[in-house]
Amino acid sequence: MVIINLKIIGVLLMLLATLHLVFPKYFNWKKELGMLSLINRQMMYIHTFFIGLIVLLMGILCFALPEELVSTPFGKKISFGIGIFWTARLYFQFFGYSSMIWKGKTFETIIHVLFTLLWIYLSVIFLYIYLM
Repeated sequence: MVIINLKIIGVLLMLLATLHLVFPKYFNWKKELGMLSLINRQMMYIHTFFIGLIVLLMGILCFALPEELVSTPFGKKISFGIGIFWTARLYFQFFGYSSMIWKGKTFETIIHVLFTLLWIYLSVIFLYIYLM
């Protein structure tokens, strides 16, 4: 059952990584970041690229090598680290972003709830792998 979840997670993470490609256009970064200094503007683009890359690599790892993540001591340690990563992301879902971003807005509230559920799912599966 855990292997199937890791395959599903692999696909979800690869899709999430791909979603990072549309951030600049969707969030209108050309205009929104235009007032930032060059270094701050470039940091937004570069950090978004690397977050997308690490999410893609996590997805590939989960999809291609789920048995290793579950059945080897090293895989369990990797799973623990990934579990900490997604648990931290879950924390920031509530304490890093203002609720003003989504409260009272139907689409944004749906996205907030869906991603909250995703961060919970990822956190639980990876921490469960470490503990089993």
